[in-house]
Amino acid sequence: MLTALLAPRKSRSARPLVEEIGASGVSEDGADDEDEEFDWEIEQTPYEEVSESTLQSQCHYGFGNLRAGVVQRLQDELSEVIDIKDPDFTPVTERRQRRLAAELAKFDPDHYLADFFEDEAVEQILKYNPWWNAAHAEMTAWLGRSQDQGDAAALVSFSEEEKYQLRKFVNKSYLLDKTAHRQVYYSLVDILLAYCYDVRVTEGEHSVESAWTIRKLSPTLCWFETWTDIHEILVSFGRRVLCYPFYRHFKLVLKAYRDTIKILQLGKSAVLKCLLDVHKIFQENDPAYILNDLYISDYCVWIQKAKSKKLAALTEALKAVSLSKAQLGLELPELEAAALLVQEEESAGRAAQGSPSQQGPHCSPEPSDSDSTSSSSDTEDSASSEQEELVGTQPSLLTSLQDPLLEENSTLIIRDSGLCGSTASQGCEVSQEQPLASPQTPLIEEVGDELKTVLRISTPCGVNAGSHGSTLGAEEGEGSGALD
Repeated sequence: MLTALLAPRKSRSARPLVEEIGASGVSEDGADDEDEEFDWEIEQTPYEEVSESTLQSQCHYGFGNLRAGVVQRLQDELSEVIDIKDPDFTPVTERRQRRLAAELAKFDPDHYLADFFEDEAVEQILKYNPWWNAAHAEMTAWLGRSQDQGDAAALVSFSEEEKYQLRKFVNKSYLLDKTAHRQVYYSLVDILLAYCYDVRVTEGEHSVESAWTIRKLSPTLCWFETWTDIHEILVSFGRRVLCYPFYRHFKLVLKAYRDTIKILQLGKSAVLKCLLDVHKIFQENDPAYILNDLYISDYCVWIQKAKSKKLAALTEALKAVSLSKAQLGLELPELEAAALLVQEEESAGRAAQGSPSQQGPHCSPEPSDSDSTSSSSDTEDSASSEQEELVGTQPSLLTSLQDPLLEENSTLIIRDSGLCGSTASQGCEVSQEQPLASPQTPLIEEVGDELKTVLRISTPCGVNAGSHGSTLGAEEGEGSGALD
């Protein structure tokens, strides 16, 4: 605790604390001076009623609520750092109402559900082990052997840069009443929660967004919020995690909560190390450095003189608090239930689409008892497969082929049922009365490479099977080129 060693607390000199510098002995004329007349009348000034704005300007903020009027002087700089616009004229209750309304307006159900269902990146973040995990495990093993918690401070070491930071602070004492003292401890928990979230998300390597993340997740820093109990601190932190940063998952809220408990259990040294890191992050960010003057610098000095017993009591109070999704006030259980129901319906729909559809009367020939035998020829199988492909995938081409044929001869009919009903020996049946005409030949040749089909022309009444078969034989020689 280098800051506490920079100056002694009490004077070690025997000299009087207050002296009158340059005082001379009583002159001989001193008696004459005492005889001079003295004006006992005090100048009277009329009473002026204090305006309401002057009374409202007494709203305080900062470390221990010891600051007032700072934002009014630094409005241009602080406008990019804090969310509250006029803390000097906004009481505590109104700050909280504005903050809750801003969080509800910012909450995005789609973003939350996306992280809820696609949580691979979040699971990877949860596996990261920050430096305090190893120190806490070592402390737990140490306590199991010696039962002396005072030795836990030796587990945390400071770098040369951190020691240089400590030497730059000014050692001073803080006069805090009981309420302000409690507020300091509560706000410390709030700042540590935001810091633990950023360390875990960045995996220990802070990014350019770290300053924004820490101050945005801490209502103490961005809304100058004051607290009455620990549970509302957790609720506020959970709401802001699900509203503002890139990763919005409830598991990250619980993980930061457990990390904060570990840091507090490690003692003042671990807390000071985290505060120094926050101080460095804010110092390197142009507008955020003002938060160091309002909060972090005073915390770095104060924590070195804080009582370890009170810090341990704060840790036990934090461990006794539980947090659930329903307590955040964002209707998360209902939102997740609705999303799961929609997901189940979509899965059922995809399963129904993926199941084999029922075969229509014209899609394939009816199965027979000898289906497993080799009675069907190879040509019949290839013809039926080509016909099924035509019916299933090329309905528009078949329709475009039918239209000019129907206009040319109204008795020429293309029947879908005939596509699968013909045998290998009767691939195409043409009546004697309506032979294929040559005007249709270029059209068939145009789509011949892509479309293979079987045309069946209705047989007029009175034509027997024999003439039908002979017609087929006669027409095969004439129309083979067109059909091929």
